[in-house]
Order: sequence, then structure tokens, then C-alpha cells
Amino acid sequence: MENSAPYFYALISVLLAVVAYFLRQLLADFKRVEKDVTEVKSTMALIKAEFKGINELMNQRIEFLERRIHHLESIIFKTSEHEGK
Repeated sequence: MENSAPYFYALISVLLAVVAYFLRQLLADFKRVEKDVTEVKSTMALIKAEFKGINELMNQRIEFLERRIHHLESIIFKTSEHEGK
């Protein structure tokens, strides 16, 4: 029985080393995932800012075109009113 004790301790040591190795790998994976999440967040913030700028530009363009159409409509209606008289 005493003869098997060193094998038992060696087996425990090997198993603990394997567990420690996988825990180290898991920690490295979590750090990589955290880095990736940070990159995704910054990319999303950049995309959101670009989209907001493009959206504001499109809204300005639409407002400009609406004012221009309204102006042209008023000119056309005034012309048609003068021709009708």
C-alpha cells in the first residue's frame, strides 16, 4: 500500500497541472474575448456616429428639397392664377 502512494501523488500532481493549464488557457481566452468586445464596441460607436452624421445630412437634403419644391409650387400656382384671370 505504501508503494502506491507516490503514484497517487504523481497522478494528483499531473491532474492539477492539467487543470492549471486549462485554467490558464481559459483566462487567455477570456482576455481575448474582452479585447474583441472592446473592439466591437468602439467599431459600433464609430458606425453609429457615421450613420448619425449621414442621417442628419440626408435630413438636411430632404428639407432643402422640400423647401425648393414648395417654392416651385408657389411659383407655378401664382403663374397659373395670373393666367386664369
